[in-house]
Parts: sequence; C-alpha cells; structure tokens
Amino acid sequence: MTLPHIPDPVLGDTASVNALPTVIIPRVRDIGAFEVRRALPSIERQMIGPFIFFDQFGPITMQAGEGQDVRPHPHIGLSTVTWLFDGMMFHRDSLGSQQAIQPGELNWMTAGKGIVHSEHTPEAERAREHKVFGIQSWVALPKAHEDTLPGFEHVAMSALPLITDHGREVRVVAGDIYGAKSPVKTHSALFYADVKLASGAKLPLPTEHEERAIYVVEGSVEIGGQVHGANQLLVFRAGDAITIAATTDTRFMMLGGEPMDGPRHIWWNFVSSSKERIEMAKEEWRRGRFDIVPGDEKEFIPLPAA
Repeated sequence: MTLPHIPDPVLGDTASVNALPTVIIPRVRDIGAFEVRRALPSIERQMIGPFIFFDQFGPITMQAGEGQDVRPHPHIGLSTVTWLFDGMMFHRDSLGSQQAIQPGELNWMTAGKGIVHSEHTPEAERAREHKVFGIQSWVALPKAHEDTLPGFEHVAMSALPLITDHGREVRVVAGDIYGAKSPVKTHSALFYADVKLASGAKLPLPTEHEERAIYVVEGSVEIGGQVHGANQLLVFRAGDAITIAATTDTRFMMLGGEPMDGPRHIWWNFVSSSKERIEMAKEEWRRGRFDIVPGDEKEFIPLPAA
C-alpha cells in the first residue's frame, strides 16, 4: 500500500505562459454584517467540477454583542460545505441536526430533495470580540442524486487527512488528493483541500481530475512567471502540468473534479438541472411546505421577489 505523500515538482514542470490560469476576481457583495467575495458562479465559469458556489466571508473582527445570524432558509439539489479559518458557527437544520463548527472542522449538508437550515454565532462567542473568516461553497449533485434524501455530516479535524513535508501542508477536506481520502460522503468525483505553503515551497497540482482551480486566501503564488495575490480564483486547463510556488507564506483552497453531467440552473438557494424543479421549490417555500428547523422556528428568510 502506497502511503499518502505530496509529490515533488518535476524539473521543468512549472507552467509555461500558454498554461497560465484563467483569473476570476470575486464580486464583492454586502450581506449586512459584513461583505463577502463571490467567486462562483461568475461570468467566466459557472462551475469547477461540481463546485457551483464559492464565497469567502471575512476576515472581519466583530465586537462583543455582534454576530452572524443566517435565519432558516431552504436548499435543493446541492451539498453545502462550511469551512472556517477563524470564528465559530452553530448549525441547525430541519433534520434536527445541531452542531457547532470551529476552524479545521467540516460541516457537509446534503440538501437533495429539500432541507432547511440556519447558522448563528454561538452566544459565548458573541459575548466577546471575535474574528469571522471562512469559505462557504456549494457542490451541485449529479442528476441521479438531485432528489436524494437530505443528510448532514460533521467531520472533526482529527478525522481529516493531513499531509505535511518540507514547508507544505495539505488538509484533505473532501474527496481524495495525493493518495489521501476524506471520510465525508460525496456523490461525485471531486477534491477539496486547505493548503499552506511556506515561502519558497512548491506544490504540483494533481492532474487526475479534468477541472481544477485554487483560491488564494492569504499570501501570493507564482505560476508560469506571473504572481497572483489573495482573493483570486485561478482556473487551470485540463492536463496542464502546473507547479504552484509560494512567494510568501501562503494559504489557498484547492478544488475541482470531473465535469458535471450537464448545466445547472441556480436561483437563490436552489440548484437543479430542471427549471421546473426550481419553480416547484419556490412555490413550496412560499406556501410553507418545507420542514421547520427545530429550535429555530420563529424566523425565516422569505422568498425573494427576484
């Protein structure tokens, strides 16, 4: 059995000018308490593998008494993935799940045919000054699983594979990469990892998946002679041999997978291969036909007008 390891870059493997990535600059959106940077969907790309939504929230320091309050709202046709760098959130959903999440832990919620959830800053966290920083992403479900039963899975940091060597650290969040596999259940072939590189370290981008990207969270990287800083989503062509070189201490998310089985429609919190299914979900939420969130029944986010 081959143990998980990070391969060393091959001499001459650094991307050529012709292999430079497509650069997506996230749109900045104000959601009340703070701004988010939305990299997916974008004009350049709707999806990377099954990843159809990618938001960076924070970094921001909240004062005592302040916090995040995302009221109950519905999803269909996707899995939500919460990954924190700083702060703490408390998740509740219509299955009865109640789970605090901290940095390095994974909350993976599969909406399938329909689920409702909320996220709030825990009271103990809200009582003091605290930081908020993380990534919220959505993974579209294949057509065969769009109406699967909803589910929720929390994975502790200790259960997520960590590969380290020579100033390189890769935490496997979901799927498999460099021979290591996350225990979380996914419905399609994908990879998602939290990567830290010390200044000067180099990392080859795996080639086994057709669609690949990195999102620079902190620091900067050099690829093909060009330097890319934080808050950029870099999308690579299939098969290109890419080496990511850190020009300073750097952190980025590595993501991708196989192309989806057709385009997806996305409206508000709903994702589906069928416009009719989205219209049905809109009507179900409007009429109050989704399940409630135990412990968070008093409020909800109304269906947007557009």
